[in-house]
Amino acid sequence: MNYATNYDIGDRKRSSGINEDSVAISVFEQGHREGFRGQSHRVDERDGLDDRETTGDSDESGGTEPQIPANRSGAAFALADGAGGYDAGDVASYIATTEICKELAPLAIRAVGSDPTPFDVEFETRNDRPDTATIEGAIEDAIISAHRAILAYAASSGTGAYTTVVAGICAGGKLHYGWVGDSRAYVLNREREQIAQLTKDHAVVERLRDAGQIDDVEAHVHPRGNEITLALGGQGHEDPEKATIDVETDTVELFAEDIVFVTSDGIIDAQTDAPALYDQYIENDRSDAVAELIRDRVVTNDEIRDWILSADSLEEAVATLIARSNERGGKDNLSALLFTDPTLPQTPADGGLPVRAKEPAQSIADRETVILPDE
Repeated sequence: MNYATNYDIGDRKRSSGINEDSVAISVFEQGHREGFRGQSHRVDERDGLDDRETTGDSDESGGTEPQIPANRSGAAFALADGAGGYDAGDVASYIATTEICKELAPLAIRAVGSDPTPFDVEFETRNDRPDTATIEGAIEDAIISAHRAILAYAASSGTGAYTTVVAGICAGGKLHYGWVGDSRAYVLNREREQIAQLTKDHAVVERLRDAGQIDDVEAHVHPRGNEITLALGGQGHEDPEKATIDVETDTVELFAEDIVFVTSDGIIDAQTDAPALYDQYIENDRSDAVAELIRDRVVTNDEIRDWILSADSLEEAVATLIARSNERGGKDNLSALLFTDPTLPQTPADGGLPVRAKEPAQSIADRETVILPDE
């Protein structure tokens, strides 16, 4: 498994602000026999995005024939965006990523390592490989546990502490994930040059869009784009031992050509002129010309796809995401996690990819995040 992370305070906050985002990933990789990564291998072009390990076997032209190794990988990950404007958003995001990965990492290892058959080993092992329902339930439990830990901190410190989160487990060719708030997860496929948004924002703009009260262009620059409807944590008034929160979970199949992208809203919501652009769009009766101007100014899912797929490595891709978002305004903290597993089965040659996208939504505003849990 290859992965890269990057984060930045954002240009607008660089002179007087802090980074309230937090990113964590725990990777377990197991190699055996011909799958051992210490063998000689060739790295194809676009290292980190398109690589294939090889056993070093020569073909007739004298080169090496790429072969997929028998390595097995698993990962637990979490990305959190502390809510700006509250006393301890940075602490809330740190608690969330720390607690969630601490709980999910052992399950990721168990999901990958409990079945020896891919390595053709005869070994009596306890059949405790977790199924999809078990893993999704564990993700929900881990996020609720982080919610309670943040509430306990808020109660003891007397400060408000809120954060969004996207977290999950990648194992056995599947991505299991859950989220609260407006941080997002995507999957991109290099073979089909497609991007699918896996999460749906818990946000006021999302509700307005679902109700048909605003269109897709307005969703990019709506004045209420800073208001989320669900977040971990609080003011510490709830009982941290009994508190709970609604967590959405899902599972999608992954392929060798897939790249998983997890991000805070700062990368998508980079445009600092959103309120003015919104007014211009409304005043011009939602004209096509202003709509095109807005699409040029904001960060779109199609641009995210192009930036990632055109990069020569995962490290270059995350650096590009940060740089481009800062160029668009750098309204908020920026954080990104990319990972891919080239040992998975290849993208189906015939037929379409399985449906993996939630209905996408975008929201951009030039304000601190506002929590509206009861709306």
